[in-house]
Amino acid sequence: MNIAFFLTPKSEIVYETIDATMRQALEKMEHHRYTAIPLIDKKGKYVGAITEGDLLWKLKNTSGLTIEGTNNISIKDVHRHTQSNTVSISANMEDLILLAKNQNFVPVIDDQGIFIGIIKRSDIINYCADLLFKDKVNQRN
Repeated sequence: MNIAFFLTPKSEIVYETIDATMRQALEKMEHHRYTAIPLIDKKGKYVGAITEGDLLWKLKNTSGLTIEGTNNISIKDVHRHTQSNTVSISANMEDLILLAKNQNFVPVIDDQGIFIGIIKRSDIINYCADLLFKDKVNQRN
């Protein structure tokens, strides 16, 4: 099976640019109710993910920083505590599964390193569950 089967394209996901402010990332995450979102650079390359925890730690560890002050803090200046590894669109399923074990989403890049979307761990689990339950139903019939 090709991993593209699981791909949610960039046009359908929430992401932010590395040049955005903390406030922009916070508001986007709050609006969509996400705990982490991918980050890309001006050229469209994946540079990492930002999490609620990363933003909270920056707020906590920056003396005098208020929510209003997050308008002046670039995402570049927020330490990211986790590394979200990418997978190439031409990767095999084993590579995808190994990454999905430890990441809620796996960023997908093309052959030039351009971010093209994500694969959600929940989509992989749902697919496997459907296969498992389908086999159990067929065994009963």
